[in-house]
Amino acid sequence: MVMAGQRHAMTFKSHMMTALDEARAAALRGEVPVGAVVVDPNGQVVAKAGNRTRELNDPTAHAEILALRAACAAKGSERLVGHDLYVTLEPCAMCASAIAGARIARLYYGASDPKSGGVAQGARVFTHPQCHHVPEVYDGIAAREAEEMLKAFFQDRRGTDL
Repeated sequence: MVMAGQRHAMTFKSHMMTALDEARAAALRGEVPVGAVVVDPNGQVVAKAGNRTRELNDPTAHAEILALRAACAAKGSERLVGHDLYVTLEPCAMCASAIAGARIARLYYGASDPKSGGVAQGARVFTHPQCHHVPEVYDGIAAREAEEMLKAFFQDRRGTDL
């Protein structure tokens, strides 16, 4: 028999693996390897994306933003109440603001981002009084895999204009 918490942990792991797959695909496109997955309250994936800033010539085309846009379009609403977001890297301030605006219930992320993070590092968007919605935040999920992928990506591209 699987307890509710155990079932959630199994589902959760598979969603982060999907986010890591999206990050790997982003790296193959020459993008910073970050992946994101939006999951509805029933545990179904409704959207997934990897970074596409270079491909789309769009500084806002972060994995989280693209996944949130697709999920909102699929739902026909700007709000994703009860939905979860899994992302391989700590969201930046822009993405954290979008997560709050979308009313994401739970944010799960892998690697911390001391340089550009906006959740536990830097701006700490969810701690500001102007933040109208604060999701539950769980960090360090598959962090090692996400960190290794990011380190390998940047080591391979040293000297480029990233």
